[in-house]
Amino acid sequence: MRSLYSALYYCLLPLLVLRMLWRSRLAPAYRRRLPERFGLFRARPDLEVPAIWVHAVSLGETLAAAPLVASLLQDYPAYRIVLTTTTPTGSERARALFGHRVFHVYAPWDLPGPLRRFLRRTRPRLLLLMETELWPNMLHYSRAAGCRVVLANARLSARSARAYARLPGLTRDLLRALDMVACQTATDSERFLALGLPPAAVVVTGNIKFDLAIAPDLRARAAALQRVFAGAGRPVLVAASTHEGEELMILAAYCELRQALGDCLLVLVPRHPERFDAVFALCRQQGWAVLRRSVGADPSAAKDILLGDTMGELLLLLGTATVAVFGGSLVAHGGHNVLEAAAWGVPVISGPHMENFGDICEQLCAAGGMRQLQDPAELAPCLLQLLRDPQQRRRMGAAGMEVVARNRGASARLLDLVARQLAGG
Repeated sequence: MRSLYSALYYCLLPLLVLRMLWRSRLAPAYRRRLPERFGLFRARPDLEVPAIWVHAVSLGETLAAAPLVASLLQDYPAYRIVLTTTTPTGSERARALFGHRVFHVYAPWDLPGPLRRFLRRTRPRLLLLMETELWPNMLHYSRAAGCRVVLANARLSARSARAYARLPGLTRDLLRALDMVACQTATDSERFLALGLPPAAVVVTGNIKFDLAIAPDLRARAAALQRVFAGAGRPVLVAASTHEGEELMILAAYCELRQALGDCLLVLVPRHPERFDAVFALCRQQGWAVLRRSVGADPSAAKDILLGDTMGELLLLLGTATVAVFGGSLVAHGGHNVLEAAAWGVPVISGPHMENFGDICEQLCAAGGMRQLQDPAELAPCLLQLLRDPQQRRRMGAAGMEVVARNRGASARLLDLVARQLAGG
């Protein structure tokens, strides 16, 4: 089965390269460092030093893995930490967070040649795969190279479980290659067990996204920026990680807010940098006064909309919010990490599509820290009600912070698991 998979992958490789080049029209980073995806890069001179390989797909996984990587750097000074991503946004965040303290490259494509070259150049003792990254060749060749494999912060939706169940042979080989699966919830563990994972290879450690820490200097910067944005008491609406189609809905709701409330600031943060220019043009076309965060202007000059077109500042901008709306949920994308707002004590609103964060969403909604809309048309009325009710906002913010605090500790449990794996099981 894996040989057939590899043959098909090789046949599709030209199309994959063309897709990368096509995407690079708007995001040039997709064509830079392309050899790394073939396992071609300069190995560090400390090649004989053992390595721990952490694979985080994109920006969200990289941010979630950041506390874990920081702990690995502190607890395992005798190891090199190799951090791979697959997207430019994840790559940029990895470099901004850790610089040269980790060895960062793009993950190789899931083909025998690129993976063997990558493993020869990095020689990992342990591979930590974040969340749901199960690639047949990555798992096979890592195990063949003597690398133990842990699926960390693992989640498995009902839909994904059904898809794996339709390929029992391939799924059996994938699960056999895992030394341990550290699940976010008991429901995730049950789904892995139903697919055939041995009970001894699964443990529930919780979700490391709850271990998000807001540094004191970041709190001070957010407070200063919030004072500038809020002016004479104007509310600040942060629309975080928006996707195509969502900006139109948010701008329509914002128009209603301005008509009802008067002064109000919208901080609009698209998820992907290649869309910054298009979103800026859309806002201008509708007649809004838009200030781009990237130009470095005095933030007090933001009149109608501040476009968050910088990388790595979403957490800071969420700290200025009166209310936060999360993108990826008004359209069918599965949502984004609403804990980044809840940790600040900011009330959260999402659309109906939060499948990728189902447990988090359920806990926050049950506690009263979040509202999940059933229809995007509900956005303006919901925002208007919250912005007129400061007591309700305070209750929601406190409830969200309590949910975050109650669920902390997954990173520590995962680090205990890492120690056991490095000790041989």
